[in-house]
Amino acid sequence: MKLVHYYIVTGASRGLGEAFVEEILQKDHTVICLSRSINSSLQQVAEQRESTIRFEACDLSDTSQVLSGIERVLSSINFKAAEKITLVNNAGTINPIKKGGHANEHAIISHVNVNLLAPMLMSEEIIKEAEKYSVHTIIVNITSGAANRPIPGWSFYCSTKAGLNMYTQTVGAEFIEAKANMTTIAFSPGIMDTEMQTTIRQAEEEHFSSLEQFKYFHEKGMLRSTSFVAKTLYNLLKGPLDNGRVYDIKEFI
Repeated sequence: MKLVHYYIVTGASRGLGEAFVEEILQKDHTVICLSRSINSSLQQVAEQRESTIRFEACDLSDTSQVLSGIERVLSSINFKAAEKITLVNNAGTINPIKKGGHANEHAIISHVNVNLLAPMLMSEEIIKEAEKYSVHTIIVNITSGAANRPIPGWSFYCSTKAGLNMYTQTVGAEFIEAKANMTTIAFSPGIMDTEMQTTIRQAEEEHFSSLEQFKYFHEKGMLRSTSFVAKTLYNLLKGPLDNGRVYDIKEFI
């Protein structure tokens, strides 16, 4: 029986998620993407490389959709034929960019669901299922340097990314304690040329005092390409990983 490396990637229709999926579309890889829309260009790449790709429609701001989505994903995996399972919790949102007391409650709930609750739920379900088969499992949580310092206007983003880092570190410690065949890491990609950066540059200055700084990053060509970041992450995953560690792209450039 030919063993398969399964990849599960959230937010794969654009940005870093799209670039990472393009990087991993290879023979003996099955890539399952959870996103709101299908990326037809990735389907074409998969066909050219004789790889397998599937899209599961899922709104990660809706916890019921997250749970039903991961249930569908898990039911489609042949765990007995799985060489490895890699979950990449990539999807994220920066909105709302507002000072405290000015954000809409629904926007706050949606933000926390996408950035923190969805990765936790996805990870928990993967761990639960993979444990039954002792499948080598890697969980990657895409984080941000904003987890480490307060940025006015980004209270929700800083908080959810900090929470994601601590979740990663704690679960990693549990894996070490249990001598599990599982590894979890967080990866901070730095500033990239994505739609999120466009959103940041369109923020209201009264709520985001760093606006001019981020415009400067763009004007001076300081934003990294998603393809470069995707390659860096993929190369990292090929080597030995420290369980629970928060990696930063600056370590590799």
